[in-house]
Amino acid sequence: MTKLSPLQIERLQYQPKLPSSLQNGVNSLELVEGSATQSVRDQEQIQKLFANTYGKPTVTFNSTSSSNSSEVKNVGVILSGGQAPGGHNVIAGLYDALKNANSQNKLYGFLGGPSGIIEGKYVEFTDEFINDYRNTGGFDIIGSGRTKLETEEQFKSSLEVCKKLNISAVVIIGGDDSNTNAALLAEWFVKNNTGIQVIGCPKTIDGDLKNEQIEISFGFDTATKTYAELIGNIQRDANSAKKYWHFIKIMGRSASHVALEAALQTQPNVTLISEEVEAKKMSLSSIIDYMSDIIARRANNGKNFGIAVIPEGLIEFIPEMGSMISNLNDIMATLESDSTFTSASSAEKFSIVESKLNAENAKVYSSLPALIKEQLLADRDPHGNVQVSKIETEKLLIEMISAKLSEMKKAGSFNGKFSAQSHFFGYEGRCAFPSNFDADYCYSLGYNAFALINFGLTGYLSSVRNLTQPADKWIAGGVPLTMMMNMEKRHGEMKPVIQKALVRLDGPVFKQLQDNREDWAMNDRYLFPGAVQYFGPSSVCDITTVTLQLERSKELASV
Repeated sequence: MTKLSPLQIERLQYQPKLPSSLQNGVNSLELVEGSATQSVRDQEQIQKLFANTYGKPTVTFNSTSSSNSSEVKNVGVILSGGQAPGGHNVIAGLYDALKNANSQNKLYGFLGGPSGIIEGKYVEFTDEFINDYRNTGGFDIIGSGRTKLETEEQFKSSLEVCKKLNISAVVIIGGDDSNTNAALLAEWFVKNNTGIQVIGCPKTIDGDLKNEQIEISFGFDTATKTYAELIGNIQRDANSAKKYWHFIKIMGRSASHVALEAALQTQPNVTLISEEVEAKKMSLSSIIDYMSDIIARRANNGKNFGIAVIPEGLIEFIPEMGSMISNLNDIMATLESDSTFTSASSAEKFSIVESKLNAENAKVYSSLPALIKEQLLADRDPHGNVQVSKIETEKLLIEMISAKLSEMKKAGSFNGKFSAQSHFFGYEGRCAFPSNFDADYCYSLGYNAFALINFGLTGYLSSVRNLTQPADKWIAGGVPLTMMMNMEKRHGEMKPVIQKALVRLDGPVFKQLQDNREDWAMNDRYLFPGAVQYFGPSSVCDITTVTLQLERSKELASV
């Protein structure tokens, strides 16, 4: 038997909390329907593509004193996309609810992500198997993957595997793209009268899968606390040595929720927000000027050190860079299969790319350091886009700021020193032991997912709301996946996808940063969150993110 750490031994014993509506089991529930829904945009196109699952109502569950019998149901579960703390607890909650409803029910885990259901690779869960993974981080219980479920052949293969195992429902645990897969699979299963349901669960540390019904995606709480601990440690080091500027790139490609939350927890000197950069049409040079000004003013006060937090996806939100990258994504769709291009040297590739980009975009690409040019041509993600995590934006900023400060020194407007260290925090937060909040929330999402199944629903996302209240006051239910969809360009074609929730510049979370920016820039208001706490007072162990607290307080104030 694998030796366990003392913390893991203790965490295996933790019993996650449930909303009061779910505490008596799924056989003692009643379903309450809300109003019919429509997609966030492109209603006509989305309705046409999802003719069988579009427009369904939101639902919530209430506990009843009666107890209903539940017929035998076999369920399959898939972990899809990048890891997020708490995934194991979603499966544990699903398993416990399923067994609570009928001890003859079975749960199968498809191995390696969506490819598992296509290829028929699976494992049947047992009490002993599940119990080894409760309240632990990672997705190693069955593994994950990024295979897209979108073709007729894939759907037919998935159906055959489900028939073989007598599976009547599939739960897909993933982010916006993974739950787009869930919506497509649900629609195909209904259209072809298979009788198989599909339920999604909202996972992503990026925090960009949310709306009024989905207050937060799971994993965001743990990941941001983990990153905040690391940033706090670096701030303490910077404030001790007083000789380095630390440029910290932090995970979050399309939205800056992670960077914003980590900044509110730690109060660094500079925090860039991608959505603000785009809205203000800030050029790369204007960002350099803004950061250089803060560095110079601090240096003039005798402070040759500081902390800058940079969202992973920043480079795509800088207008001239975003335009160039969009153009680049389109031409790379054909160049990747061109043997002349793939066998060329780096310099030759740069030349080929510049010849195919439009004039303005070619000029931008040409102006970049060779390191960044190379990274922009690296393997694309599954959607055909640049993998921004591989672009060392923090090093690009350091190089350009260093050049700018040299110019300022010659002009007499900078008299200090600039020495920088770069960091990228990404994988460090994806598989951490889930916080008490994520352990409870994920277990509730999984338990609730089976409640949705038990009522015969399909094409829904498991929803647990009212999350700033104690867990017993949480509200369990479901939201139609089509409600969150719109049309976006992928691989050069318009596709239905779940709309990403970006940082709202008129919202209370960004305003908190905005109101304190100048003070944090010039004065060292560093906070040191420390490690995620699992034992002790609720005021320390059960607190959730600043983001959720601010957003919910505004919602409640408007009621």
